[in-house]
Amino acid sequence: MADPWSSTSPHPHLSTADFKKLAGFIQERLGIKMPAVKKGMIESRLRKRLNHLDIKFYSHYCDYLFSPEGVKGELPHFIDEVTTNKTDFFREPKHFTCLVNTILPKWIAAQGPGMRKKLMAWSCACSQGDEPYTLSMVLSEYARQTPGVDFSILATDISNRVLETAKKGIYDVSEIEPVPMGLRKKYLLRSRDRTRELVRIVPELRKKVDFRRLNLMDREFGIGHKMDIIFCRNVTIYFDNETTEQLLIKLCNQLVKGGFIFMGHSEFLDCKRLPLVAVAPTVYQKVR
Repeated sequence: MADPWSSTSPHPHLSTADFKKLAGFIQERLGIKMPAVKKGMIESRLRKRLNHLDIKFYSHYCDYLFSPEGVKGELPHFIDEVTTNKTDFFREPKHFTCLVNTILPKWIAAQGPGMRKKLMAWSCACSQGDEPYTLSMVLSEYARQTPGVDFSILATDISNRVLETAKKGIYDVSEIEPVPMGLRKKYLLRSRDRTRELVRIVPELRKKVDFRRLNLMDREFGIGHKMDIIFCRNVTIYFDNETTEQLLIKLCNQLVKGGFIFMGHSEFLDCKRLPLVAVAPTVYQKVR
């Protein structure tokens, strides 16, 4: 088989017209804006799909993708290829310090004496699981020191491929470098095969995380209960202003009154247009 990355690849280039069709489809279905400068990226990412399907032309791939058969069979693979899944353990660590030192004490105080409520947290673009497992470590440590605290984490993403990785909870040793040594020893298991540089999240943490496929562009999330904490970090950087505002309204509706939402370090919310107040950099509380 010809090398799909070489200049002798059997696939002609993605035309501007076909790119515009795909870009419009991506924004409509996923909310992700896809400017013209992304054309080369989309072309290269889709080459492997053309090879796999034995399709020679991008135009034929578009015809297939937009057909009823393609929407059913190819769309999940298309989404896997065009979405960006950048994540790390303990990414933006100040958020987890804020969670432990400020947010959780506020949450406990709001419950009052005889607290019985389980903390409900949502990682709404969880990628391969680094964020929800980080949350599970942090909340587990807090629960060990705070009698009566229990929690559950919902972790969602639109990509089936990253969700399958996340459910397994297996990572290369290099990926867990940001995890403090004390937490590594407690919550990560080394592979019995010492020739493989792999670790796995311990079962007690994996049981705390419910992984589900969810498209943030859906009108209804279908979660069934409201959240105390939502992590939606570095998601809206891929959206236009209108899509961002619509998503944030839905997320606010999914929060309990007094609940908290964590955004990425480069994402700033207009609290005048949302029922939120800032309580820390890129951390907000629902007030009405």
